[in-house]
Amino acid sequence: MPQLITKGYKALLAEAEAKVETLSVEQANALVGRDDVVFVDLRDPRELEREGRMPGAFHCPRGMLEFWIDPESPYAKPVFQADKRFVFFCAGGWRSALAAQAAQEMGLKPVAHIAGGFGAWKKAGAPFDAPEPRNASDKG
Repeated sequence: MPQLITKGYKALLAEAEAKVETLSVEQANALVGRDDVVFVDLRDPRELEREGRMPGAFHCPRGMLEFWIDPESPYAKPVFQADKRFVFFCAGGWRSALAAQAAQEMGLKPVAHIAGGFGAWKKAGAPFDAPEPRNASDKG
């Protein structure tokens, strides 16, 4: 018998968007360089290599977020214990909406995410570090 999905990703995203602050690229860009803001890049390492990075953003693969936030976890990262505002982003804004909601539900605050993610960030001409060019001798 096939699985019956009772709540799809669209419903999950709508719930997350209703519960967390969503920033436009312009709003997020205005926060760059502030000592009280941490940008959290949720993309996987291959995406960073392929697309580039936001300067100064903290990289946290989406699959580790809850473990890195919880101070009780053996994987806890001190950055998430700081009294700062956390702005999450991914490639297109879906993972970051769900991640911001999870972080908020865990008690991290204040949190927000960037509408359209890193793709919208780059398209708007916001600052980013281009990926390192791959050498022809690289195998992989």
